[in-house]
Amino acid sequence: MRLATAILIAASGLLAGAASAAAQQPGPGLQIAGALSAVPEDRREGATVLGYSPAGELVTLREGSNELLCLADKPGDERFHVACYHRSLEPYMKRGRALRAEGVESADSFRIRHEEADAGSLEMPQAPAALYNLGGPLSIFDPATGEVTGGNWVWVVYTPWATEEGTGLPTTPQAPGAPWIMRPGTASSHIMIVQPREPEPKPEP
Repeated sequence: MRLATAILIAASGLLAGAASAAAQQPGPGLQIAGALSAVPEDRREGATVLGYSPAGELVTLREGSNELLCLADKPGDERFHVACYHRSLEPYMKRGRALRAEGVESADSFRIRHEEADAGSLEMPQAPAALYNLGGPLSIFDPATGEVTGGNWVWVVYTPWATEEGTGLPTTPQAPGAPWIMRPGTASSHIMIVQPREPEPKPEP
């Protein structure tokens, strides 16, 4: 096979893959609908929504007017996950996204951000700040309507540098839906409220 022919075949494969990925990615309206499913209904109308362009870049899909910022599901895997959080958490979240883009592992990302927050170079909320997570298999999201059915909820209240002694909360879950404190004493200390899990469908044999 000549080199030019091989290059053309490889380029065609890459273009086909990119076209397929773009075709599978929901449009802005559907991404917005999916992202807003994570947030309480009375806060949806004014929430800002970030999502993904056809090139896979994180962009603002909708400017909002309230205190919440929502992230649409990132395409490319078999899981669905959306999150909405208070704007005061955006410096911490944005820094995490930048570190992931650099290839930094999760544990190191927490360490780096904790060190930066402790040093005062990374801004953290001055008051408790909420975060809402909704996730599950990709099948919970309807790509035709943007509707999300089912899934598992995790509600979080960030309380930087809070401890188990200061809050009276345990550091491990004690019962379904009961609050507990995660990473106590650190900049990313937060209260976890994990709703009882819905069973996920088993794959077909």
